Amino acid sequence: MSDKVRSIPRPLVKTNQWVIVICALLTLTFGEGLFLIVPLLAGISGIVFKYNPVMNIAKRFLKKHPEEYIPEDWEQQQFNQKIAVICLTAGFISFLAGWNTVGYVFAIIVATAAFVAILGFCIGCFIHYQWKMYKYRRTIKS
Repeated sequence: MSDKVRSIPRPLVKTNQWVIVICALLTLTFGEGLFLIVPLLAGISGIVFKYNPVMNIAKRFLKKHPEEYIPEDWEQQQFNQKIAVICLTAGFISFLAGWNTVGYVFAIIVATAAFVAILGFCIGCFIHYQWKMYKYRRTIKS
């Protein structure tokens, strides 16, 4: 078993969050769900193939070695990305189905969560922590 903890440099995580925010804002501005496809496909690729093209492009612009940046936990970021992909998928499909109000709601949810994370509070981290604590408490009571 490896002692190395997987992590992602914070600037790459922030770049991914900004792409989500910008694409969601474009969707809200123009009423076009196709803008959601960029972060959606990047997120799906990151989950399925462990390769996020947005982060990979951003990695080229890092001024220091990736290890020199504040690390973000890889497992936590995967959990957050799954939540984002669910919201982006729901928004995208809603726009395709003509349910624009539902599409707007999901675009607002994902944009708000990503923007709040940029500001320093990770909603997905909070949910993940609560889930882990719930599972832990269940094992204690058994």
